[in-house]
Amino acid sequence: MAFYSRAIYLCMLALFLSVYGINLSAQEKSSNYVHISKSDMELTVYNVDGQVLFRCMVGCGKELGNKQKKGDNRTPEGCFPITQIQNSSHWAHDFCDGKGLIEKAYGPYFIRLGVKGFTGIGIHGTCFPESIGTRCSEGCIRLHNKDVEKLIDLVTVGCLVTIEKDTVQ
Repeated sequence: MAFYSRAIYLCMLALFLSVYGINLSAQEKSSNYVHISKSDMELTVYNVDGQVLFRCMVGCGKELGNKQKKGDNRTPEGCFPITQIQNSSHWAHDFCDGKGLIEKAYGPYFIRLGVKGFTGIGIHGTCFPESIGTRCSEGCIRLHNKDVEKLIDLVTVGCLVTIEKDTVQ
């Protein structure tokens, strides 16, 4: 399995660099990479040798499939660089459920992903821990707050995140 994951990572990295032409030597780098399975609701961090460093459950987009447009409640599929790691402990969000702005909606950190055409996609904590393991988000990847705190110690800006296609349709 580790060989398979490493092979996927290297293929996705080559594809990403050829499409976007990003010079990673000019960015902060991490030899670790993140793989997210929407079907298994699981995030795994691997080192360059394919060894598992961390694994946790996630919540992802309410709808199946690849993100097509803003508001479709789908999580994008593909390989994306981390572009920012932000303290989101003071952020609020209106989930359009009649409850208004919810404080600390994104948990302690928001790990922003470079998803072409979308600026608000990331990996973050949550004020709804019971939602982890379900299809609950507007497109982001949700983690328990304790897990996003562990994750930020394992990744940096420039680190690649692969989000696997849904296998259940």
